[in-house]
Formats: sequence, structure tokens, C-alpha cells
Amino acid sequence: YAGPLVVRQFKGGQSNPTYELTTPTAAYVLRRKPPGVLLPSAHAVDREFQVISALAAQGFPVAKPHALCLDEAVIGSIFYVMDKVEGRIFWDLKLPGLTPAERRAVYEAQTDTLARLHAFDPAAIGLGDYGKAGNYFARQVGRWTKQYRASETEPVPAMDRLIAFLPDSLPPEGPSRIVHGDFRLDNMILAPDRTEVRAVLDWELSTLGDPMADFSYLLIAWAIPASLRNGLAGSDLEALGIPSVEETVERYAAATGMRPANLDWLYAYNLFRLAAICQGIAGRVRDGTAASAHARTMAAQVGPLSDAAWGFAKTAGA
Repeated sequence: YAGPLVVRQFKGGQSNPTYELTTPTAAYVLRRKPPGVLLPSAHAVDREFQVISALAAQGFPVAKPHALCLDEAVIGSIFYVMDKVEGRIFWDLKLPGLTPAERRAVYEAQTDTLARLHAFDPAAIGLGDYGKAGNYFARQVGRWTKQYRASETEPVPAMDRLIAFLPDSLPPEGPSRIVHGDFRLDNMILAPDRTEVRAVLDWELSTLGDPMADFSYLLIAWAIPASLRNGLAGSDLEALGIPSVEETVERYAAATGMRPANLDWLYAYNLFRLAAICQGIAGRVRDGTAASAHARTMAAQVGPLSDAAWGFAKTAGA
């Protein structure tokens, strides 16, 4: 490293503020814990550093990690530094500007990358203690219920119904794998000129758990409309060149030997979790610790997300 250093904050990174560090010869990215009073177990940038370090050693596409600083005196909170990865991030799931063949290739690369992540034996790559034993969905429903209650700002009837329904309808315990926790198209950097995944970003929610949680979270895009988190429901997928949800399930199953059993329950769970995450952002807006102006938009999604979750829960038997 040699200075001078130019620092710029990225848009996005709602939970952990993220910065570009530019020097005359290289570019890096810094992710830090936000300042202020925070929810328990949230904003675990040290865990992010641990998982990307282990995955980088296996050749999995992540940004190369450089250093973790646990001394809060340096910049006011703990942080880590990794390489900046150049390439394309797609924010619109319909991939405007690409040909149908290119869109299909991007979606297939996304599925293949998640399947590759779920193929790792956590213990074999030094992550055997990265999560707790037991039913992953039970832990997650409990965790996000607590996080939701801790940041609740107003009554949301659908959330109350989901908090009652989900713990009593849990799926059987599945295999323990590395789960990303927020695996979606705009958390991947693709090469500028081809559909190679250069890096998977934003590992803050990663842990050990049921891979169906990750995979069904990815599939939500097909189940919700564009008005709700940029979904694909109602789009002409064939004309766009985007694989159907059935094709995506088959591709993932061919690579992993695993397939989701009750997608409606899994969709309800994932949308409940997203609503709880957005409620956490709403609480931080209230408390003055939100990381960006976009946080207010995220906070407004709690109602629509929880209503959609309850719709899937009813289909699943609620």
C-alpha cells in the first residue's frame, strides 16, 4: 500500500457502511460496523471476514480479504478491508441491455454459484464452528422474531400472525451447509465481458444452516411482482430468456441432489425474515443510526412484505 488515499462511501450497504478506498496503484473496499447502539448479533463484520477468508482459500468467488481490525479506536468501529472487484452488478432482475441468451447465462451462473457454495463441507474448510447445531429454521424464526420485536415501531398484524404460525409448522431438519443469507443477483459481481461470477458480496447474514433457506430465497424473485423487491412474477420469462423457476430448481438439484419440498412455506419464511430485516432498518431510522437515506424506503416495505408472506403462509396451510 502507498498513499495518498481517497475514500468514497458506496450507495447500498444498508446494514454495514461500505467504502471504496482508492490509491494511485490499487483499489480496496472497507466494510465497518455502523456506530451507535445496535441490535444484538447484528452487523457482524468479523464473521464476514472469517467466511470470505475461508472461501477465498477454496477458490470460491469472493473479494480477496486483507485485514480485520477489531480496535474500535481506529475509525470508531470494527472494520475489514478487501480487494475491490471490477465488473458488473445487475440491479434490475430483467437485465435490460442483455440478449435473451446472455440473460439465461447470467441466471444459470447465479444458480451454479449457489450450488457450488452449498457443496462445501463446512468442517473441511475450517468453518465447522461457524453456526449452531439444531433446526436452522427454528433458530432463524426465533432470531428474526426477537429482532423484529426489538425494533417494532407500530403494530403489523401480518407479522403477528406469522410469528404464531411459523414456529408451529417448521420443515424437518436438513443438512448443515454454508448459507449466505442474502444470495441474490445484485450481491454478485460478474466479469465485464462474460458471465463469469467474479465475487459474491455481503456475507453479513451467513452462517451454517439449511441450504433450502438460501435457495428458496433466490427463488422468491419468481414468486413476487416487480412492485415488491423487483420481482419477476407476471413477466414474460420466455421472451426475456430467463429460466423458469422449474428450470432453476432442476439445475440446482442436478448439481446438489437437493430440492425444496414446500416452497410456499419457504417463501413465507423468507418474506417474514425480509420484513423483520426492514423493521430493523425502520428502528434504526427512528433511533438515528440508519446507514443511508435509502433506509427510509426499506423501512416502508415491512407491511407489503409481511402481507405477501402471510399470503404464502395461508397457501402452506395457515
